[in-house]
Amino acid sequence: MVQAEPPSRPVPRKAEPGPSPPAPPATEEGEGATETLGRRSIELAGFYHGKIETVPSVPIRSLEDFALWYTPGIAAVSRAIEAAPERSFDLTGRWNTIAIVTDGSRVLGLGNVGPEASLPVMEGKAMLFRYLGGVNAIPVPVRINSPGELIETVERIAPGFGGINLEDIASPKCFEVLETLQERLPIPVWHDDQLGTAASTVAGLLNGLELTGRSIGQIRTVLLGAGAANLVTARLLVTLGHDPHAISLVDQRGILHAERDDMDELMLRNPWKYRLALQTNGGGRVGELADALRGADVLLAASRPDPHAVSADVIRTMADDPIVFALANPVPEIWPDVARRAGVAVVATGRSDFPNQVNNSLIFPAVFRGVLDARARSINDEIVLAAARELAARAHDRGLTAEHLLPTMEEREVFPHVAAAVATAAVDAGVARVTRSRAEFLAIAQDRMSRPARLIEAIGRSGLIAPMPPSTPLPSPSKP
Repeated sequence: MVQAEPPSRPVPRKAEPGPSPPAPPATEEGEGATETLGRRSIELAGFYHGKIETVPSVPIRSLEDFALWYTPGIAAVSRAIEAAPERSFDLTGRWNTIAIVTDGSRVLGLGNVGPEASLPVMEGKAMLFRYLGGVNAIPVPVRINSPGELIETVERIAPGFGGINLEDIASPKCFEVLETLQERLPIPVWHDDQLGTAASTVAGLLNGLELTGRSIGQIRTVLLGAGAANLVTARLLVTLGHDPHAISLVDQRGILHAERDDMDELMLRNPWKYRLALQTNGGGRVGELADALRGADVLLAASRPDPHAVSADVIRTMADDPIVFALANPVPEIWPDVARRAGVAVVATGRSDFPNQVNNSLIFPAVFRGVLDARARSINDEIVLAAARELAARAHDRGLTAEHLLPTMEEREVFPHVAAAVATAAVDAGVARVTRSRAEFLAIAQDRMSRPARLIEAIGRSGLIAPMPPSTPLPSPSKP
């Protein structure tokens, strides 16, 4: 069980109950910023025609070099791998290459937009993998009709990769796909919407508990949304020592509990959600979100992008100095300034333009750096929790505050430590092909994770990447 230390100084008390304050200007700015960022993103997508490209990683000095890198010399490399397939990790780039696989059935907060429309998101993911983790990632959007087809597709392409990152796959299909592939493949398989979001949420919550003087074994938590992220978050919280009977999961039909009238349907359609309904039994409550939140210490929202999904009025019914994570993207379930005005002590969102981003981007690059460096065969919950604990601990490096709950993506020195923690956990779990000390894994991660930034700086100085063009001004409104 993880125990939180009491804070060094008291946090602000919760506001007294009263009428909801009007939305401050910052809320309108948040909505405007979302629209502005979207317009600018389309401009830049059209200008750059993609966010990643492949380049050779070997010297090419003359025509004679092609005889080494391709035929006839390459035949000897193929024969060596045929004799010992594991050598593909030593003699090719497989050791540092993953596939980002999606069917486009649940992209960000957009829903089922299809594989083509998922591609810009997968490209962005690949860019983050490379820039933050030093990992080569290939977007693989696929058109499939069933979980079985997706499983078969990933099995067929797996020999070319050191790991698989599943992305933006609708629930509950994502659970079946992940569990089946984890059982069948000898390389790590990760679903970021489940494991990455859950790990970053747990990391943020551990620090939120520390700031507010709570311990995980003594809190009552409400999870709004019972999809991929929150079902795994609930599982990890219980593993850390949270009382399952003090957890309430809330979906579109209200609090999830053992006596709800759709339990038979859930047992057949979504056994993962069904099992948590039995385990938590609504935290002893029935009804809606407002019923669940009354007196709760923590709200972890991972539902739909709607700033009115959680109101200030229901926040005021929570325990003093509550913790609220509103993680929907691109728009949170409640604007951070509204939550703070309602008395929230620690508030986080999934966005990088607000303080306290709790997002899987803080987790997945380092996790894959770690499992690839250890050449892990799989990823289990202990490895996921090792990443969460290390990320939480590293927030103290620059000072843990209510405005600095977790490291940001700019704190690049943090993430090799998370990678080393993951690699060490893989060794401890007996799933690593490579055994090294934590210090050795750290040195390797620091080198490999710093290289992409140096490359991009060098390419930028060379002029091979064009500078960003100026933003196109909005047209003036026409006069009547």
